[in-house]
Amino acid sequence: MLGNQAFEHRFIDAVSKVSRADWQRLAGDTLFTSYEWLHALEQSQSVGGHTGWQPHHLVIYSKHQQHPIAALPGYIKSHSYGEYVFDWAWAEAYERHNLEYYPKWISAVPFTPVVGPRLLCQSHSNALHQYILDTLDQAATEHAWSGLHINFEPITQSWPKGELMERHGIQFHWHNRSYANFDAFLDTMKARKRKMIKKERAQISKSDIQVRWLNKAQITPDVVYQFYLCYCRTYRKRSGHNGYLTQQFFTLLFANLPDNTALCCAYRNDENYQNSGFIAASLYLQDGNTLYGRYWGALEESEHLHFELCYYQGIERAIKHGLQRFDAGAQGEHKLLRGFEPIYTHSFHTLTNPLFKQAVAEFITTERNQLAHYFQQCQSLLPFKEQ
Repeated sequence: MLGNQAFEHRFIDAVSKVSRADWQRLAGDTLFTSYEWLHALEQSQSVGGHTGWQPHHLVIYSKHQQHPIAALPGYIKSHSYGEYVFDWAWAEAYERHNLEYYPKWISAVPFTPVVGPRLLCQSHSNALHQYILDTLDQAATEHAWSGLHINFEPITQSWPKGELMERHGIQFHWHNRSYANFDAFLDTMKARKRKMIKKERAQISKSDIQVRWLNKAQITPDVVYQFYLCYCRTYRKRSGHNGYLTQQFFTLLFANLPDNTALCCAYRNDENYQNSGFIAASLYLQDGNTLYGRYWGALEESEHLHFELCYYQGIERAIKHGLQRFDAGAQGEHKLLRGFEPIYTHSFHTLTNPLFKQAVAEFITTERNQLAHYFQQCQSLLPFKEQ
């Protein structure tokens, strides 16, 4: 039962059921839970019931206010693809016991493993957090969800202790220590690692490949189409399908967030790059202090081009714009040798079945100890000189 009568709520199946002004007032300067990002996912049909990501956002109201005071973007899931917090083993355990793991409810940014606030509000309180958990617990019972999951939530978001299981993950982010330029960054590295990066970059610069940054008006419909072909080719090679996101999503993204998006593109035989051969691209997004690299793809193979477009160009851009951090996406231990450092990520979970909840809690504890050891191993591989 919901004990706090100061709040009311409703679930909505599209962010457009709330005004953009109300949503953005809660989201603030967050990029991946902004109205534009989530609306583009829905409007382009990149999410929806047919994809296994059915929007089911929770919106909270105060009985004394007309406008919402909090929102938690959420989805009813019929699978675990596109989440990057892997619970396949949990689903398989349910199946072995003839139990249904799906549907489940998850608060996450679909297909994007980026750390950021999931609970959007201007004023946090224990009472609000408890009301949200009570609301979700009741909904889980009514709709037979196996559990509730909040992925990549900053640890600063304080959920009531003991009600959610905290799971750790590890990503690799680059941190700007007030570098004047890329060479100043390289100067902090051991000689062998510095030489490796220079060699990789030289191979691209001495080839007939030219790298160009495209922004705003330069990102024409043809460029979007070429980038989408790159995106699809990478997913087909890796996963056997064209990817989760539609071409319309990228069209809407560049149109609605022009100041936050850019493409780092590679062209071959670039006397007039607009008419030359487009061969690869990486999507970049930028907020107040962070650069995000997402959705790389290439139409042909070229050694070290991935590192150039997805890492080195991003580092240079972060330094140029004075950004504090560069998040180049999930996984990738090869990032360590190129100056990316391990960071912990946090996700929160609960299951409605008490026996499985206990088993998963034990699993998470064991996993956390293993990750702590792995974290130390990653730190030992960093390429920087001894201080």
